[in-house]
Amino acid sequence: MRILEIPSFFTPYGGEFCLEQAKALQRQGHEVLILSHVQLAITKGLKDYLTLPYDISVSKREGITVWQTFLRGVPKVIRWNVAHWVKGVRRLFDTYVGLYGYPDLIHAHCCKWAGYAAMEISRKYGIPYVITEHLSLMSLTEEFGPAPSEAWQLPLLREAYHGAALVIPVAAELVKDTACYYGDDYRWESVSNVVDTDYYHYQSRQPLSDRAFTFCCVAAYDYRKGYDVLADAFKMVRAERPDIRLKIAGTGTDSRVARKLFAMDGVELLGHRDKSKIRELFYESHALVLPSRSEVQPLVVLEAMSTGIPVVATTSVPQNERLEGACSIVATDDADALAQAMLETVAHYNQYDGEAIARQTRALASPDVVGKKLTELFAQAKG
Repeated sequence: MRILEIPSFFTPYGGEFCLEQAKALQRQGHEVLILSHVQLAITKGLKDYLTLPYDISVSKREGITVWQTFLRGVPKVIRWNVAHWVKGVRRLFDTYVGLYGYPDLIHAHCCKWAGYAAMEISRKYGIPYVITEHLSLMSLTEEFGPAPSEAWQLPLLREAYHGAALVIPVAAELVKDTACYYGDDYRWESVSNVVDTDYYHYQSRQPLSDRAFTFCCVAAYDYRKGYDVLADAFKMVRAERPDIRLKIAGTGTDSRVARKLFAMDGVELLGHRDKSKIRELFYESHALVLPSRSEVQPLVVLEAMSTGIPVVATTSVPQNERLEGACSIVATDDADALAQAMLETVAHYNQYDGEAIARQTRALASPDVVGKKLTELFAQAKG
């Protein structure tokens, strides 16, 4: 099957989940290409805004061909940005068709706005499309306001949901969570995100007798990630166990405000780290802690468990990630509960079976497992 992947956002603004699914589909024998049209924000990086190419660039990323163009977004002019972004995607698609003919299926990542662009392309050419949904309720609320909302974007996005051959939320809870904006009367089936379980393979840790227990937290420095809760919780942890360590990685975690929040002993702020350094951090750690207020299906949880470490997280983590014998779940915004769960993880660390945790993660989210499931669903969508 020839599949075109259209992400709503991509490099330099993330979107790794699109690349991982593309690789998983390619491993199943499909011809996969990513069409990426990225809206650049001057507030996110002036250098990128000024210097990234104006024409189509073609590259290979981990074996996947990526066509990429960029739109210079205009601050606060949302309708103009959306219209021109969708137009840019359609222009990329037309260029692709002129060279290679029509794909069998379009796979959009996030309805806002890749799913909408896929709907417009589908109406013109009769090509079926599916939408994998990653965006959380909190991210939608920030843009559309509290539900019920009269935001102009919502009728367009609901239209795209209903026109899709299938909507694939990465966690089943997302359907109920976002029904206040999109409804829930569309065709859907949940499929996990992909994690490269070969890259994030199991590795045994040094015995605790050789070094201090180390938690890691990997997330961008953002209100949704709950770093303020973690700071309060770790103070309580250190009050009982001053030997415990915490290493924090992610964009902005080495900022002045982060350093002020975590101005305490036992904390190491690492800032942004690439993929290899994140894996190294997992191997140096005994457990992951993720105090998020809002998630859909965080990749970092899958990656950490794939290496064989347990996770302390909040109820924002979906059921499909709460693997037996691997996860301790507490309420959001509860520093006391988070601290207690961290201390219990340390106390019972020898009872965790890292190899079993890694096996369960592979059964849920390996490229082969997810690739085969998507292949079945895409065949049905294609008809």
